[in-house]
Amino acid sequence: MILVTGGAGFIGANFVLDWLRGAQEAVLNVDKLTYAGNLRTLESLQGDSRHVFARVDICDAAALDALFATHRPRAVVHFAAESHVDRSIHGPADFVQTNVVGTFALLEAARRYWASLERGEREAFRFLHVSTDEVFGSLGPTDPQFSETTPYAPNSPYSATKAGSDHLVRAYFHTYGLPTLTTNCSNNYGPYQFPEKLIPLMIANALAGKALPVYGDGRNVRDWLYVTDHCSAIREVLARGEPGQTYNIGGWNEKANIEVVHTLCDLLDVARPLAQGSYRDQIAFVKDRPGHDRRYAIDASKLERELGWKPAETFETGMAKTVRWYLEHQAWVNEVASGEYRKWVETNYTKRM
Repeated sequence: MILVTGGAGFIGANFVLDWLRGAQEAVLNVDKLTYAGNLRTLESLQGDSRHVFARVDICDAAALDALFATHRPRAVVHFAAESHVDRSIHGPADFVQTNVVGTFALLEAARRYWASLERGEREAFRFLHVSTDEVFGSLGPTDPQFSETTPYAPNSPYSATKAGSDHLVRAYFHTYGLPTLTTNCSNNYGPYQFPEKLIPLMIANALAGKALPVYGDGRNVRDWLYVTDHCSAIREVLARGEPGQTYNIGGWNEKANIEVVHTLCDLLDVARPLAQGSYRDQIAFVKDRPGHDRRYAIDASKLERELGWKPAETFETGMAKTVRWYLEHQAWVNEVASGEYRKWVETNYTKRM
């Protein structure tokens, strides 16, 4: 069995589904079920004995110790995190608690459990920490891409707390010998993403006839990674990564935000055409968010060189799959877009118009 934290969230749930499609090994899925956690994403696993769900806060040390003792996982894959920059600007305390304190509590529980194992099991155990490229800060237009040795320079409460969690994981390897692995990924997109993030937000607003809010001049650049490619990379790192190492995971798809929105509009113009005009007509540039990093770019060559991993999807194929999924799963989107979510959109976007 492997223990997955945050397995009802966007990337975590995709990983759990992907793992159980290709392996018989069971998953202990640990999730607090905050606003972004959705068990409906995991409906297809109902009745599957390989999927064990535990509603537990990773800050709860006693609950974590009980889970390790009962289920005896051979690895931890740690996705659980508060992950939205805009939310971290409005309310950083939750990010410190989950991303820093929660990761500390999980590391301590894993260390206690690992120390109790027999030698062979101790050597085989792994703690894989899933992080972000945002810990490296912002790049200029001609700067080289982030590598695993790029100095940390986080600029938002979100990225600062993720950087803190990365440093804790590194320290637990070097101080205690806990066999850790860290991955730093670029912007994920694909099925089951909560509609506060750029791509699902644009799709939902476009279909509802609402404005498509784009920060600033829309020229902020991100590298885009289709979520199932991220899942496949994590499997490779978990299976063959060297303890103590970090691995960058990227899609080799640097795109300005406005290019992403234009691509979505063009795909929707074909798949769900308007009576007249284009979805591009709904684009509205809004006041930029504070401290908005200009460019992120991931160099994923170490992962390809050492473990042979490359993304399977291009930006074009991944975006086409994503738009098709959201068009075919409007019930899921409507369910997650709760009153709390609508209040958040009002707070973060409407007042910028």
